Amino acid sequence: MVNEANFVGMEVMNRYILLPIQDNAPEAKVGIIKNNVKVGVYSNVRLARERVDYYVPFKLIDYKGEYITIDIQGVPENALCWKKLKLSDNFDTANREEFRPLYHHTPAYGWMNDPNGMFYKDGVYHLYYQYNPYGSTWGNLAWGHSTSADLVNWKSEGIAIAPDALGAIFSGSCVVDKDNTAGFGAGAVIAFYTSAKSSPWGDIQTQSMAYSLDDGKTFTKYDKNPVLTSRERDFRDPKVFWYEPDKHWVMMLAVGQEMQIYSSKNLKEWKKESSFGEKQGAHGGVWECPDLVELPVEGTKEKKWVLICNINPGGPFGGSATQYFVGTFNGKKFINESPTETKWMDWGKDNYATVTFSGAPDGRVVALGWMSNWQYQGVLPTMQYRGANTIARDLTLYRSNGELYLKSSPAKEMLQARGEKKSFSPFKVKENYRIDSLLDDNNGAYEIVMSIKNNGASRIVFYLSNEKGEKLHMHFDVQRKQFVMERSESGLVDFSREFPALTVSPVDDTDEITLRIFVDRSSVEVFGEDGEYVMTNRMFPSAPYNTLIFENERGNFNVKELNIYKLK
Repeated sequence: MVNEANFVGMEVMNRYILLPIQDNAPEAKVGIIKNNVKVGVYSNVRLARERVDYYVPFKLIDYKGEYITIDIQGVPENALCWKKLKLSDNFDTANREEFRPLYHHTPAYGWMNDPNGMFYKDGVYHLYYQYNPYGSTWGNLAWGHSTSADLVNWKSEGIAIAPDALGAIFSGSCVVDKDNTAGFGAGAVIAFYTSAKSSPWGDIQTQSMAYSLDDGKTFTKYDKNPVLTSRERDFRDPKVFWYEPDKHWVMMLAVGQEMQIYSSKNLKEWKKESSFGEKQGAHGGVWECPDLVELPVEGTKEKKWVLICNINPGGPFGGSATQYFVGTFNGKKFINESPTETKWMDWGKDNYATVTFSGAPDGRVVALGWMSNWQYQGVLPTMQYRGANTIARDLTLYRSNGELYLKSSPAKEMLQARGEKKSFSPFKVKENYRIDSLLDDNNGAYEIVMSIKNNGASRIVFYLSNEKGEKLHMHFDVQRKQFVMERSESGLVDFSREFPALTVSPVDDTDEITLRIFVDRSSVEVFGEDGEYVMTNRMFPSAPYNTLIFENERGNFNVKELNIYKLK
């Protein structure tokens, strides 16, 4: 390996060159020159100046036996990285992070945000995601790929779609073209994504497609990309699905603060049909990551369409969040049936970019979100990776006081994830009640199932705590009919001034309460009444929460059921 100025020349004998990263360093550009010609797209990499926080692999194996030059631009000659570059045939992805969840999907290393292109085929769930393989900060966005048979245990499949001359690979969706409407072959998996690049004239976002003939493992980009263009600055996140009544494809696009709806017969030629958004819902930020699904109304034979709209900023507690609209859709136009009410899918701070799997089995509509918030994702206290997904959720509709609302229930696969069970006898809380040990050998990954009968209490309080005195507070305010979570004492919180937050959800009933609470090292997801209200928040305790304390204001309440399941 010859290092001269900003060039590193070599005959390739190893699989990787390992790049030393300093998380807060300025970005440098790294690329490959072969036969005096630049190859592919250069990547923005935060190469180490004064310290090495971690390494990332830069793949060389495609050039084995050939002479190439690695072009490194924008790094001073006295930077530490020049001494720390390493050639290697291996890259260690063993976990080094105490806060990495155990039963939630995370990337082995690097940055992850929005879930993309999710589909189900032949017994396998495919999850793609916004991925930077060259550091744990945003940039170089490609589609990472993971697969699962049970929505709990995920296998990394590497990078599925990489950046190209049209730009980075932003969010999108996949469909299985079983009838070969696009001409790539019956059963081809077709991905739609936003190609995004900056230019002297501003940001350019266009819609592109790629097809896979091996069930989503590898993709070939369509040679006539892009398939849809616009002069709009924010023009992204295509969600494509088949509309059976009229036998055509539908594409939802997020455009500024509205959703645009397009139709196509062949997935290549698209016609704009309508737009939705003016005077509808929250408009505190840009609309992103749309979805449109038909859901059953529980207890009836009725179905309604739900338009999912992610917004950043503009969430109810700051930063990013997911709102939704319930109404009708005729294949061309969506009509919101409750235009005066803003409805939120999750009342925590850490569920965003929620979208659904295409083709989920048995008529299910299964959703997955990104478990973070744009206010602080870039400074979360991890280095090896940043980004996690929520648990999967089954979506239905329910009616309350004449209004339709979204129910997000834990996916049924979470029942199979249960391991060791610890049950507690029913008890009454007059002033306080303490359970010192939830689980023996608690690794921070468990589910709490709890039912409560209120006997006149004005506030039903409970909180998780650990041996360090850190606490995650929760309570029901009976008079206001609210469920509240507060994380200012939950552990490490000082990495962002927006992180110590209080989040509030409306509830219908505070007399009979049923909860499922999923704790996974650095996250908590609370599902009330099987998902009629949901609250997802991250937290970073220095030790697992293993104590549960109940407190009461006036009256009393009974904890009728309390079971703790270790999750595997």
